[in-house]
Amino acid sequence: MKRKIIFTLLMNLMVLSGFSQTNLTGVLKDKEGSPVVGATVIEKGTNNGTFSDENGSFVLSYESNDAVIVIQMLGYATKEIKTEGRTSLEVVMEDENYRLSGVEIVGTRNLNRTSTETPVAVEIIPIAQVTNAVGQLDMNQVLQFVAPSFNSNRQSGADGADHIDPATLRGLGPDQTLVLINGKRRHQSSLVNLYGTRGRGNTGTDLNTIPAAAIERIEILRDGAAAQYGSDAIAGVINVVLKKTTEEFNGNLNGGITQKGDGENLNVNGNYGFRLGEEGYMNVTADFLRRGNTLRDATNPDGSYYRRKFGDAQVDNFSSFFNAAFPLSNGAEVYAFGGYNFRSGNAFAWTRDAADDRNVPSIYPNGFDPEIISNIADKSLSAGIRGKIGEWSVDFNNTVGDNMFHYYVNNTLNSSLGAKSPTRFD
Repeated sequence: MKRKIIFTLLMNLMVLSGFSQTNLTGVLKDKEGSPVVGATVIEKGTNNGTFSDENGSFVLSYESNDAVIVIQMLGYATKEIKTEGRTSLEVVMEDENYRLSGVEIVGTRNLNRTSTETPVAVEIIPIAQVTNAVGQLDMNQVLQFVAPSFNSNRQSGADGADHIDPATLRGLGPDQTLVLINGKRRHQSSLVNLYGTRGRGNTGTDLNTIPAAAIERIEILRDGAAAQYGSDAIAGVINVVLKKTTEEFNGNLNGGITQKGDGENLNVNGNYGFRLGEEGYMNVTADFLRRGNTLRDATNPDGSYYRRKFGDAQVDNFSSFFNAAFPLSNGAEVYAFGGYNFRSGNAFAWTRDAADDRNVPSIYPNGFDPEIISNIADKSLSAGIRGKIGEWSVDFNNTVGDNMFHYYVNNTLNSSLGAKSPTRFD
C-alpha cells in the first residue's frame, strides 16, 4: 500500500512539474524610450503568444526554462531572447535599417516618418540598375518602362511636344504631377502642349533635362499630395535623388538603332565625385544624347499620303548637373545642386500636298513637309543651409529655374504672301 501511495505522489509531482508555467512580464521600447505598440511576442516553436499594449507592456506564460521568446514588429529588427527562468524583461527595439536605408518619403515634412507608416505606396527606383535592364537612354522612357503609373509617349506632328515629351502619373495632366529634386520643387517647362498631344493645354516638367547618370534613385508617391504641396501634386509626386558618391568614376557609352535602320541613338556620359574636406562632397555629371529621327509612311486607305514624313524627332541633348554639400559645426551643412541643359531638335509637321490651299506651287510644285526646329535651354540652381536650432530641424533654401523654348519653322511658307513668301520663320 505504501509503495502505491509513493508511486502516485511521484507521478503527480512529475505531471505538475511538466505543466508548471512561468509568467514573463516585459516592456518594449524604441531607442528614444517610447513604447513599441502592437509588437508580436511568441514562444518560439509554439503557438503561445501575445501582443504589446499601448504602454509597450506584455505578459507571456512559458513552460520551459530553455524557452526562447521571439519579438517582431514591422520596421524593427526581430529579437530572439532566451528566458532562462526570468520573470521580467525590458527590451530596446532597434530600427531595421538595412530595409529602410536611404528611403526618403515625399509628400510630408515629418522627418520621423518612415515607409512602414506610409498609408500609400512609395515606389523606389534605383536608376543605375534599371537603365541597363530596359535599354532606354532618356529619363521619360526609362520611367515609362519601369513605373506602371507613369506614362510618356513620344509625339509626332504635335507641335513642341515632339521636342519635350509630355509625361503623366495615373493618367492625369502633366501639370498635376509635382517633380522634386532632392526634395526641392523643380520648375516646369515653358511649353504649353497643343493640338492632339497628351496633356493638351498643360505645362509639365521636362524630366529629360536631368541626366540619368546623375541620379541615385527616383521615388514616386503614387497618390495625391495636394494638401501638402498644392494642385500640381494631385496626381502624385516624383522625387529625384541625386548621387553623392566621391572618388569614383562611372562612365557609359550606349547606342542603338531600329530594325528599319533609322532612329539611331548614341549616349555618352560620365559621373565623378570630389571630396570637400573630410565629409563634404561635390558630384558632377556630363551627358550627351543624340537621337536620330524615325521615318514612317502615313497613308490613306487608297494609298495616298496624308503625311509623307512621320516619326520621332531628331534631338541632340546635352546635360550637366552637380550635387554638393559641405558640413559646418553643430551638425549643420551648406548644400547646393543644379544643372544646365541644351537641346536642339528637328521634327516633322503635317504634309501640304501640291493642290493644298496652303501651298504656293511656284515655291513647292510637289507640296512640302514643314519642319519644326527647336532650341531649348534649361537652367536650375538650388542652394541652402540646414541643421538644428534647439529641437527644431530647419532648412533655409532658395531654388530658381528657367526654361526657354525657341521655335523655328523650316521648309514652309506663308501662302498669303504668295511667291514672295520666305521658307524659314523664327
